[in-house]
Amino acid sequence: MSETIESLKEAIIKYDKDFARQMAEKAIEEGNDPENILEVITGVIRNIGDGFASGELFLPDLVGAAAAMAEATSIAEIEIEKSGKEVEKVGTVVLGTVKDDIHDIGKTMVKTFLVADNFRVIDLGVDVSSEKFLESIDKYDPEILALSALLTTTVAEQRRIIETIKVKGVKDKVKIIIGGAATTQNFADEIGADGYEATAPRASRLCKILLGKE
Repeated sequence: MSETIESLKEAIIKYDKDFARQMAEKAIEEGNDPENILEVITGVIRNIGDGFASGELFLPDLVGAAAAMAEATSIAEIEIEKSGKEVEKVGTVVLGTVKDDIHDIGKTMVKTFLVADNFRVIDLGVDVSSEKFLESIDKYDPEILALSALLTTTVAEQRRIIETIKVKGVKDKVKIIIGGAATTQNFADEIGADGYEATAPRASRLCKILLGKE
């Protein structure tokens, strides 16, 4: 593996997003295949996710690595787009933090690992209404809808979103997963969610299982 690629890996591990971008650009200039660069980037972020899951790394490690990964990934994806190639995606996931909840970190981490595992991700942001989640089903035709809620006062909105989707008769078009500090597997079962995951690194695997791709 070239020195530049090794430096790119090191930049992500050390959460240096500016250097990660520079090394990604240099790797492209040196003629490295942008798809191979993406594989290197995702391999690093998966290792960091494993470290987080095992307790060896912590949330700031995930946040920093995700920021560095995003910088490098954007460079590789631009080059792939220029070439006219289309990278086949595992599936499309729409995610957002529910209405009256503005917590973003957990959702962003889930997005990071979904992107690393080659999902197309539509991020609706925070404080997202049930109506906007419903509209996203028609607009983006996702296989999975991911609802995040950190507060005990906002988990009820996850129930409301699922009920709204059922009433509108489109529940059979999409799988719905929930997550966030205030949620549990029992609550997911109670409100009719198709899946629940407590940690960001494992959310991608849950999506693959629901799509029959794991």
